[in-house]
Amino acid sequence: MVLTELKPGQSATIQDVSLLDFVVKKRLSDFGFHVGSKVQYKNSMPFGGPFVIESKGQSIAIRKKDAGKIEVNL
Repeated sequence: MVLTELKPGQSATIQDVSLLDFVVKKRLSDFGFHVGSKVQYKNSMPFGGPFVIESKGQSIAIRKKDAGKIEVNL
């Protein structure tokens, strides 16, 4: 399952980020989002806009195409 398949408010654990570009992986890691992190899908912006996810009280917005490359496990 990928991050874009979650419903708002659902939580999951990041399982794989290998499909992401190095720069995106680095940025997510800098914010504390890495394999094994528990994340919650908060919401997304209309018209295919960014996905807002939260982990450990930190919220970030990521592009839908990048969210679709993050494997998660419920």
